[in-house]
Amino acid sequence: CAHEFGYQIKLLAISKFDGKSIDVRVHPAMIPETKPMANVHGVLNAIMVCDDLMEENILIGHGAGSLPTGSAVVGDVVEIARNLISGAQGRVPPQSFQKAGIQKIPLKNIKDVEGEYFLRFWVLDQPGVLSKISGILGNHNISIESVIQRIKDDSGKGVPLVMMTHDARESDIQDALSEINQLEEVYEETFLIRVEK
Repeated sequence: CAHEFGYQIKLLAISKFDGKSIDVRVHPAMIPETKPMANVHGVLNAIMVCDDLMEENILIGHGAGSLPTGSAVVGDVVEIARNLISGAQGRVPPQSFQKAGIQKIPLKNIKDVEGEYFLRFWVLDQPGVLSKISGILGNHNISIESVIQRIKDDSGKGVPLVMMTHDARESDIQDALSEINQLEEVYEETFLIRVEK
């Protein structure tokens, strides 16, 4: 279903600084197929760095599987051995960070993170269900970007109802889903995946 919306699902480790706090999290996310990171597959890993001076810098390299992992471990062991033989105290120069410049920065609570969401509901195929779900989302300040409703599943019990939202707060999404999952017309817990652009 992600592909139909123009996305790929990737496991992301995210770190963002907004000037006040750091948003740090790891989870699967949908990313646009047009992004280079969406086309990193197999044993390859990627790191994307963005700052005020450059748009997006992406580094791609081997990072998974027995051979890349073994190579990294052997490289670390060789570096440690060389440091022990040469008597090196540390490889990072002591002036890499000025002590006065180091400060504690608070972590952003996941409840305060804002973004777009992909939601899949399994619902009974009857009138008014879409209205109830969209009403609850609206009551929690969540705007719907698009909706897809499929034909009945093999059991004949219900239909998948898929929604993409506009930017919303994580806490609002979680509160809305708690309410939606209590509806009689919703017969499975809602599937959620965050969208990173």
